Amino acid sequence: MTGIRSVFGGVEKRFFKRANQLILDVFIFILSFFLSYIIRFEGIPPGLYLKQLLYLFPSIVLARILCFSFFSIYSIVWRYISIGDTLSILKATLPVSLVLLAGRLVLPTTLPLLQPPLTVIALEFMFVLTGTLGLRMARRLYHEMSEREHLGKSGDGKSRKRVLLVGAGNAGNMVLREIKQRTDLGVEVLGFIDDDPKKFGAVIQGIKVLGDTARIPEIAKKRGVDEIIISIANATSREIRRIVGIAEGSNVKVKIVPGLFEMLDDRVKISKIREINIDDLLGRSLVTFENHRHEVVAIYKGKRIMVTGAGGSIGSELCRQLAVLGPKELILLDKDENSIYEIDTELVRAAHGFQVRPLIANLKNLDRLDKLFAKYRPDVVFHAAAHKHVPLMELNVAEAILNNVYGTRNAARLADKHGVERFIFISTDKAINPTSVMGASKKLGEIIIQGIAAQSATRFSCVRFGNVLGSRGSVVPLFQKQLALGGPLTLTHPDIKRYFMSISEAVQLIIQAGTIGDKGEIFVLDMGEQIKIIDLAKDLIKLSGFSEDDIEIRYVGLRPGEKLYEEILVDEERAKATQFEKIFIAPPVESDRGDFEKKLEEILEAARSGKEAEIIKGLKEAGIGYSGDWKDR
Repeated sequence: MTGIRSVFGGVEKRFFKRANQLILDVFIFILSFFLSYIIRFEGIPPGLYLKQLLYLFPSIVLARILCFSFFSIYSIVWRYISIGDTLSILKATLPVSLVLLAGRLVLPTTLPLLQPPLTVIALEFMFVLTGTLGLRMARRLYHEMSEREHLGKSGDGKSRKRVLLVGAGNAGNMVLREIKQRTDLGVEVLGFIDDDPKKFGAVIQGIKVLGDTARIPEIAKKRGVDEIIISIANATSREIRRIVGIAEGSNVKVKIVPGLFEMLDDRVKISKIREINIDDLLGRSLVTFENHRHEVVAIYKGKRIMVTGAGGSIGSELCRQLAVLGPKELILLDKDENSIYEIDTELVRAAHGFQVRPLIANLKNLDRLDKLFAKYRPDVVFHAAAHKHVPLMELNVAEAILNNVYGTRNAARLADKHGVERFIFISTDKAINPTSVMGASKKLGEIIIQGIAAQSATRFSCVRFGNVLGSRGSVVPLFQKQLALGGPLTLTHPDIKRYFMSISEAVQLIIQAGTIGDKGEIFVLDMGEQIKIIDLAKDLIKLSGFSEDDIEIRYVGLRPGEKLYEEILVDEERAKATQFEKIFIAPPVESDRGDFEKKLEEILEAARSGKEAEIIKGLKEAGIGYSGDWKDR
């Protein structure tokens, strides 16, 4: 009963709120109509026009009520009235005035009661528009002032946060509007900072542009700033680094409005403002489907798509991004039940119009895999399952080969056998001149894919890329855990460098590359410039609120199979461009198929027997450029 009373109580409350709006509007409609005649005739209108006024005003008031209802004016919450709502009120006001104008110009003079003077029509329109808008704006202003006064007295139990907005453009304007509406947050905007000299001294929603970014320390100290929000949509990493560097000396926290590509819509929301993270400082540029969305969607829409390794960092993000392309079915395959449970739960909650099938299976079990391909008949396979940790695979050589090589061959052969349309093998930059067992296993996988692709109707392709930020086992989560413990941060070497890419960007490029593969082409992703890991560590220390003096950085030496520098992914002289920006085709891997197949069987047999020394010998003789210094452990 309590719930029912609550529901009816809410309905009753909304009804009376709308009834109050209607009563006030009716008052404005009547007053506007009478005032327009009184002003036109400078007093009570004479004879005919007085009759005209009394004859028309009930119909005009009723017509205006109907128009305002038709345009949903009474659904607008007064305290949040915006420019869009203002346009709605203008649209609701126009029809009655246009009808009056048409009657004045078109009707014959024999109907004088239906032909009000043009001045009356114009004045009545102006009074209705300004009256209804003014009333609503006054109500909004009253609410904002009341909330500010309340906040000033009580603070809602917390002190007010004094902030500067860096960026007086569209994003900054939207952030300010949101902050003003969310007075419960206890945030006070002291001013804007912008490097455009034309904006200096300008006032936006009552807030002044105080100067450029060079003045941040001075302004922060003078005005007691608690926080700086970078409100520049899609700010570059260089801009962010510069602003963070300037703010460092002021002991002021810096947050950021995420780039518009991170949002589901084009509005900046307070809930979206977040801490600056390492992705911002590394500055991976925006990649989206938008320029090629039609051709990408055409490949995947309505298809049954299998993702192996679907519970991993890359696999789970593949599932998320494929889900929005309209597949018929997403088949999630992994040997780890916990990770599959997590991504399955997430996708089922968000799924609209497609089936999600979680499957637990090991790629090394050929019979089980064959039955799954036969039962679910995937149209597209993204093969992301792999052991990727370089040092661990140096200690588990046989497992690296069985999972990454034998498992890949099983999946690729079954794709060919069961008529899969497309098969995308996810490789790594470590397959280039491999020095690790993991890298060598991926190189073998690429050659296997190209061999099967040469005689299959299935479109095969391989995609190589470097390190992804935030993936399991990557350096960033490791540093974050070490920082949480107070350090030290462990680096292998002061000069070590790596390519980095966000998981989201890598997956978008993988999905794009999958649309153009055919005969086992190796697609390489443009990873930009290599980044020194020491610089990455220092940036994370600062972002975590520490100084470099607070956290020790300790060098522990290169691990087994690890390179000081990664190989160049995009060789401009040899790689071919594709229709997709940042995706290139690497030269094919050359190998003697007969000798390779023989050597591959020897390597796989050694792996089944656990003879790791023989595996390493086979890798060095396989003609894949393996130069690891593995020793029997």
